[in-house]
Amino acid sequence: MTDTDFSRRVTTAVSAAPLLADIESARERVGRVAQVTPMESSRFLAEIIGSPVYMKCENLQRTGSYKIRGAYNRISSLSDDEKARGVVAASAGNHAQGVAFAARELGIKATIFMPIGVPLPKLQATRNYGADVILRGHSVEEALRAAAEFAAATGAVVIPPFDHIDVVTGQATLGLEILDQVPDADTIVVPIGGGGLISGIASAVKQRAAQTGRTVRVIGVQAANAAAYPPSLAAGEPVEITTSPTIADGIHVSKPGLLNFDIITELVDEVVTVSEADTARALLLLLERAKQVVEPAGAVGVAAMLSGKIVDAGTAVVVLSGGNIDPLLMQRVISHGLAASDRYLKLRIMLPDRPGQLARTAELVAEANANVVEVLHTRHGKGLQISQVELELHIETRGPEHRDQVIAKLRDAGFELRIEQ
Repeated sequence: MTDTDFSRRVTTAVSAAPLLADIESARERVGRVAQVTPMESSRFLAEIIGSPVYMKCENLQRTGSYKIRGAYNRISSLSDDEKARGVVAASAGNHAQGVAFAARELGIKATIFMPIGVPLPKLQATRNYGADVILRGHSVEEALRAAAEFAAATGAVVIPPFDHIDVVTGQATLGLEILDQVPDADTIVVPIGGGGLISGIASAVKQRAAQTGRTVRVIGVQAANAAAYPPSLAAGEPVEITTSPTIADGIHVSKPGLLNFDIITELVDEVVTVSEADTARALLLLLERAKQVVEPAGAVGVAAMLSGKIVDAGTAVVVLSGGNIDPLLMQRVISHGLAASDRYLKLRIMLPDRPGQLARTAELVAEANANVVEVLHTRHGKGLQISQVELELHIETRGPEHRDQVIAKLRDAGFELRIEQ
């Protein structure tokens, strides 16, 4: 039996899934531009889930994410006539950069539609890769419509972010790398937006593992505020949901891809969700403990581990899918992560309006070995008596126990506190 025959037998239930032979061919093509990214062991995550954990660092990939794999595989597969017409895509970030880079490497004209207000670093990076960037609309959906209109008018080929067999096959090359680097992997944890990455990884991993008689679990993770897969899987078909804002903008997708949904239904073992606070904590932990700059969408797999969503994992691999984070967003997410980890305390104190009270408060915080990072002192707060002032303190602490010690120190001194979440 040939490898192709074996792969076809494994994927009989999913006629849309790429065959292992096709993924191997794509790996050779994608390897012309994509790096084999590092696989780092993680002691701190291993302690949390109770088994070995490895991090696949696609945040260190060229263009800052895995997207270059699918984009290059799709564009390099175009006919000469299609290449001559150029390509067009719509994206607020990683897909835009992947398409722009791939098109430049192949000498093809690329036009990228991005929503107005896209973070400046992502906009500039896409332009630096040589694409013609057009700002249109205030959402990715509006940019997608503009890209479709452009394609109809010019003949440019639309490069979708996830719902195409060539894109899925390109992303599947990551699955082969994972098993090359961690042959004994039992569980692979992958972020999900539209589903291109996980449907590719699952296609590659399930077929490769089956050749050796092994079973590998593939678990997907979505942001709870944009989790279209759980209701879609329950309904047995792609369902469009109403999303809420999420810091994980790279996986903020309201409806699964049709191709991706079919593959995920058959090959992905479980899909879990994580909160915004979980994701912020994960991003902060990756910065501090792993020295990895990861965007929120790329950190949701780690968030799932931190929040206890990944159990009985055996040897686990978590995919850090991207590292393109706007510095301003990073600043906000770090603050949110500190608060979510009980390492940032914001409280209000009612004080008598007389000399020495501010100094006394600062002295008590210092005695508790905490650090005040911001102070607001006002006589104009609501509910204040004429003889009172309100002091707002922002305090760095070392965690929940230290936070409680600071609060107790101030209360024992007779201060009335209002703690803000």
